Amino acid sequence: MEGCWAMLSKYQLHLAMLALQFGYAGFHVVSRLALNMGISKIVFPVYRNILALLLLLPFAYFLEKKERPPINLSFLLQFFLLAVVGITANQGFYLLGLDHTSPTFASAIQNSVPAITFLMAVVLRIEKVRLDRRDGISKVLGTIFCVAGASVITLYKGPTIYSPSPLPRVQNVLPAAALTLAAGEVDGKSWTLGCVYLIGHCLSWSGWLVFQTPILKKYPAKLSFTSYQLFFGIIQFLIIALFCERDPQAWLIHSGSELFSVFYAGVVASGIAFAVQIWCIARGGPVFVAVYQPVQTLLVALMASIALGEQFYLGGIIGAVLIIAGLYLVLWGKSEEKKLATITDKGGIQSNADHTNTTTISHIRPSITQPLLNHETA
Repeated sequence: MEGCWAMLSKYQLHLAMLALQFGYAGFHVVSRLALNMGISKIVFPVYRNILALLLLLPFAYFLEKKERPPINLSFLLQFFLLAVVGITANQGFYLLGLDHTSPTFASAIQNSVPAITFLMAVVLRIEKVRLDRRDGISKVLGTIFCVAGASVITLYKGPTIYSPSPLPRVQNVLPAAALTLAAGEVDGKSWTLGCVYLIGHCLSWSGWLVFQTPILKKYPAKLSFTSYQLFFGIIQFLIIALFCERDPQAWLIHSGSELFSVFYAGVVASGIAFAVQIWCIARGGPVFVAVYQPVQTLLVALMASIALGEQFYLGGIIGAVLIIAGLYLVLWGKSEEKKLATITDKGGIQSNADHTNTTTISHIRPSITQPLLNHETA
């Protein structure tokens, strides 16, 4: 009976992860449609974060009463700075990059976040690299693959590999601008600039994952932690709007499609996705969650091809393959590192034949303890 329950729990975990990837994939496409309909790149994240905050706030208040530390000026300052990196810069760069490129490539570049996070952690000496072990070499090679893949996507668009014809019914529903922009036929859009923005988005996301680690040790109430950042992110976007979005009409929702895109981004892609991801991380671990990230890229490609008539380019496909290969090398390295750390904690072992040294393996300090792929990225 216990085996049956374990099997059922495992299937539930995989189904939850697939549902999570569908939710995030839909967000890429919905965000692109919102931009194509003319929604402001400042108004959109403001409404999205307000909805996410309203959804999370009651749970944060009632569920974390006992584990929430008293708030002070130091915490508020740290939350504000984390919001600058993890919400304002992260979401801003994403929308700017998406406006110039496509949902598929935005999702593909996001696969480099674990490797970039690892690289930042090494530079800041949060993570140690052992080049005399397979796990260290794997993580370094994975990082190189991810950087190479992002560079290929940015610098080489290449010829069109696949150019689908959207279904007639879809063509009647979507604005003509959506279809032409997806095909790259609108002037004023720079593919290279868009990829640079998306790299900025990934750097912001990775920086947020690294910088939040020491703060979460002092403030472990994750829902409250996120709620404070959402609040400060809203304030920051509103300040930017004072200078960059002075048209009152930009704050109005002009159609049901715009309302749906804002609702989807705030409720599904932020609020619900965050809750599902916490559940999955608690049961499967951050590495398990991160491994599913490439599934999102595949789903985005299929959705964007059907809904937007998105073309696939050689450079993007090559870059995506390199990034996904790099992702798995990094995750495999981290998985091996955890296995060695577990064995070492139980008493220590002599390094095996695959290692170049024969000394006792020293205690391996765990690296990034927070989820490699968190909810506020996109």
